[in-house]
Amino acid sequence: MRLRAPFCLVLLVAVGLPCESKDAEKTVDSGSFGIFISGKRVATETFSVQQLGSGVSTATSQLKEEGGTGATQSSELQINSNGSIVKYEWRELNPGKGQLTVLPNNEFLIEKISQSPGEKAAEQPFLMPNTSLVLDNNFFLHRELLAWRYLASSCQQKEAMRCMPAQFGAIIPQERVSVRVAVQPSGQEKVTIRGTERTLVRLNVKSDEDQWALWLDAADHFKLIRVTKVGDTTEVVRD
Repeated sequence: MRLRAPFCLVLLVAVGLPCESKDAEKTVDSGSFGIFISGKRVATETFSVQQLGSGVSTATSQLKEEGGTGATQSSELQINSNGSIVKYEWRELNPGKGQLTVLPNNEFLIEKISQSPGEKAAEQPFLMPNTSLVLDNNFFLHRELLAWRYLASSCQQKEAMRCMPAQFGAIIPQERVSVRVAVQPSGQEKVTIRGTERTLVRLNVKSDEDQWALWLDAADHFKLIRVTKVGDTTEVVRD
């Protein structure tokens, strides 16, 4: 696959590498994803990715279901400049009060889970390096971060980018499991988004849990535009 790209920005957002001064703060991406099942919008994810002056990158999301109870949950992922996890937090804002936190535990990771405030947290250790990816089932921003990590680690930049298949270790906090994730580049495709045809880069992502197709806009810093789940009617589209 050959792609032209602002490669410094790809590195920046993929693992927090500072392409600018560490004194600078930069919003790398922000917006919202519409989540659809069988063509019906069921939820909206509002997100932001920022590089802080400390060199730490943060990725925050809030997911709100459409109609019904309006169930809402939030997450925040902090990543060091070397790609290691500083902290990951998930909170259920409505209707419950559940929460979990993932923290480094020496070179590995540990997850702490509680169902209500004041409850003693259960612990789940992971024999996974603290540079592992976080792929929460509920937040599609994490798929964008996966794509950026892939571009930074598995593509070479000369006159154009050349990418090879790759595998990554990841944890799924909600399920308290670790997985291997395979990413396969699939070149460029013409995709119709809200009646407009666009040429986007496709990546195929497969784990033991599921398979996804991701479409990124090479003309706009490889921002995630569309996601579909293989064998399912779930579709995610950037608003």
